[in-house]
Amino acid sequence: MSGKLSRRHFVRAGITTLGGVVVCHYRILSGAGEAMAVGSPSALTKEITMPHVIVKLWPGRSEQQKADLAEAIVRDVVDIIGSGRDSISVAIEEIDSAEWKEKVYKPDILDRPGTLYKKPGYSM
Repeated sequence: MSGKLSRRHFVRAGITTLGGVVVCHYRILSGAGEAMAVGSPSALTKEITMPHVIVKLWPGRSEQQKADLAEAIVRDVVDIIGSGRDSISVAIEEIDSAEWKEKVYKPDILDRPGTLYKKPGYSM
């Protein structure tokens, strides 16, 4: 593989701590090679400990559907922002439909428009 590679070309294969140094082992997605990143724990902590994604939805999905959704989110986070799979966590919160307006719509949608990247097609 020639040319400069961005983080999107890599997937983290593992993390090792050696004394006070953290070593991240990466694989190039094309299978053409491997790379290492070495640094202090504080320098690599931000990448290792984020992101955390919270999905709020009505009850009724099966455990398999929730697991599939979580896996799809992880794949997209890896592909789009380049986080390693180890750094991503996904939580699914089931909110009863009778409580949706109070617990989700008002606090997360109406009151925080600056954090909303996809608006719903409904209003309450």
